[in-house]
Amino acid sequence: MIRIGTRDSQLAMWQAIRVQELLKNKGFESELVLIKSEGDLDLITPLYEMGVQGVFTRTLDSALLAGRIDIAVHSMKDVPTQPAKGIVAAAVLERGNYIDLLVPKNGTAFLEDTASQALVATSSIRRRAQWLHRYPQHNITNLRGNVNTRLRKLAESDWDGAIFAAAGLERTELRPANAVSLNWMLPAPAQGAILVVCREDDAASLEACSLLNHAETAICTKAERDFLRVLMGGCSTPISALAEISDDTIRFRGNIFSYDGRDHFSIELDEKLGNDAGDIGIKAGKRILEAGAHKIIEQIRKSG
Repeated sequence: MIRIGTRDSQLAMWQAIRVQELLKNKGFESELVLIKSEGDLDLITPLYEMGVQGVFTRTLDSALLAGRIDIAVHSMKDVPTQPAKGIVAAAVLERGNYIDLLVPKNGTAFLEDTASQALVATSSIRRRAQWLHRYPQHNITNLRGNVNTRLRKLAESDWDGAIFAAAGLERTELRPANAVSLNWMLPAPAQGAILVVCREDDAASLEACSLLNHAETAICTKAERDFLRVLMGGCSTPISALAEISDDTIRFRGNIFSYDGRDHFSIELDEKLGNDAGDIGIKAGKRILEAGAHKIIEQIRKSG
């Protein structure tokens, strides 16, 4: 019996149940163990003010290392690029929708009105920076809580709209009909992917979960997280990345913005799949730093 550790939000439960179903298909029985995270308990403080590295994963990691659970299921974008000592990645599931969405309150006319000083909600510093780069006249307000809570806050507010991850709304079957795909907004590294972790000395759980690994998603998310790691970024840094595989080529896109969206650096790379393709995220990170991205990182460190 494999004990699956998960947060108790609707989205986290969906992800854990998905892992449970996949394990069952491979012949393994499991049970869910519900655990509250720091990120769930504090719904007021903006994420970028919480010392946010691992804010949604630390409690589960502690339970894993203490032997209370055998595996933990995370939204991969929430997981620090440097795992806790004694914990290893066991599987990356096939990626879902990685796009960000705008859920408008009363239509989208404000997007075309250059005089509009619209109020848009998000807790993501990455979304905030990219939005302000495109709509510098707009204002951003903080939005915390699980998917249900955030949709309720939008309905009760005077905001013009709020930004969500498509995967979260779709997995919980809560995507509003009026949601607008933000195809111009580059996602967080590993957005839409689910990561399963276990203790490095738990060979049985590692072997069972390895059967669930989706190789293409694992390659792409590794590249994106390598880029993040080279830039030494976390949830408090406006860094975005997306790697996609088509035929025998991996295409990588990445960027970094200043907090206010005014300054940014972007990069695109293509590599043939092979011995060197696995380092595409590292290459992209080094090149964007050489192009001047280190200036934004220095500004962020000083302001932090």
